[in-house]
Amino acid sequence: MTTSALPPTPARPVTTAPVPPWARRAAAAVLWTSMPSALWRLAVVIGVPLGLAESEYDAMLIPGWGYLIVPLLSVLQEALAFLTLGLVRPWGEVWPRWVPLLRGRPIPVLAAAVPAALGALACTVYGVLFVWTTLHSDMAITQWGEWVMTICYVPIVAWGPLLAVVTLHYYRRRARP
Repeated sequence: MTTSALPPTPARPVTTAPVPPWARRAAAAVLWTSMPSALWRLAVVIGVPLGLAESEYDAMLIPGWGYLIVPLLSVLQEALAFLTLGLVRPWGEVWPRWVPLLRGRPIPVLAAAVPAALGALACTVYGVLFVWTTLHSDMAITQWGEWVMTICYVPIVAWGPLLAVVTLHYYRRRARP
């Protein structure tokens, strides 16, 4: 009778220093804060009635290039939000196997922290500008449509501060000896 042993399972990758639960929750919250606005834009493209006047669809180039640009904007937004998870996961500390010449090497702390800090600044400015323009705009939209849009876009105001907190934690956790 012969027995065959299963091949050893590779060890689960771990971060260089433990990540506290609050940092994981803050990174996940970035995805949740950016999702409603992305879904609102996708609803506009597929034709869900959101109380917008025809002039607003024209401004978004719908019909036309807006059918391509608006969904791509939503996908890009979610992809950038997803990168926040790299600040609390092992794949944000070591280059993946598919990156030639760098595979398996540690990602320099500043190579992740500087773009994330710039992203936090950009998201914060965007959030503030969104609130300002929403309060001072003359959009052709029904009152209920304005409520729906506001409910979908207001959470994005938290993206910048959340990303800043997670970025600062990433830098402090990875930069200490």
